[in-house]
Amino acid sequence: MRIDAHQHYWKITRGDYGWITPELPILYRDFLPGDLEPLLREERLDGSILVQAAPTIDESRYLLELADQDPSVLGVVGWLDLLDPEHRTHYDELSGHAKFAGFRLMIQDMPDVSRILEPAFVEALRGYADEEVPVDLLLTADQMETVLELLRQVPHLRGVIDHLAKPGIRQRQFEPWASRLSALAQFPNLYCKVSGLVTEGDAEQWQMDDFVPYIRHALRVFGPERVLFGSDWPVCLLAASYGQVADILLRALPEEWGEREKALLFGGNAKTFYKLK
Repeated sequence: MRIDAHQHYWKITRGDYGWITPELPILYRDFLPGDLEPLLREERLDGSILVQAAPTIDESRYLLELADQDPSVLGVVGWLDLLDPEHRTHYDELSGHAKFAGFRLMIQDMPDVSRILEPAFVEALRGYADEEVPVDLLLTADQMETVLELLRQVPHLRGVIDHLAKPGIRQRQFEPWASRLSALAQFPNLYCKVSGLVTEGDAEQWQMDDFVPYIRHALRVFGPERVLFGSDWPVCLLAASYGQVADILLRALPEEWGEREKALLFGGNAKTFYKLK
């Protein structure tokens, strides 16, 4: 099974997406299953993991409704706020859906990242880790040290780092991102999505080689069994087409990688991480 492990759908009139404004005309429209299906076919992908793009339970409910209507949605990653006393109630509701695949923590959007080290947050995350719930971690490179401390307190978390933690590709900053990613890779239940990189580069003038050092470092430290391909479509359209995103990754693969490693990267690991049947 070949899987895109990270993409989004949205309907602008729902009002969930404050970050999508008319100043982003490429994204300021509806993106729904009919838009993605021909791209999945073109890249010979069997389906996708649909990931939340708004910090609301209502949006997660909406995505699960879409999943009911579209067999190409293999799983839905919803949203949860672990600092909300009602987080368990929300989780119990969402997890009752057959296609619920886990939830995402939008650490990137937290004004004070240190809040993830508060006892209530750590205790809540430890509970989900005990249940082996898949958790997406959306963070930026400058938040990696705090996330490392969180993982030291919840070392058994079944987690996946989205977008390689957004390295400074545009600025050609490799360290300290690389060392911190190596440290994150030491947690055996942590995976990494090779996704969202084109929008971290120069949107107008990127070259294939811009991404190679970052991709190869992630593949090396996490290994072929803990990396997932994700398109980050339609956000990727700010810098590249769906096909270009897939091509960048294929061209960056180590020469020694064979069909087994590619099959894991392009689906096998997503199936394992998200417990897809």
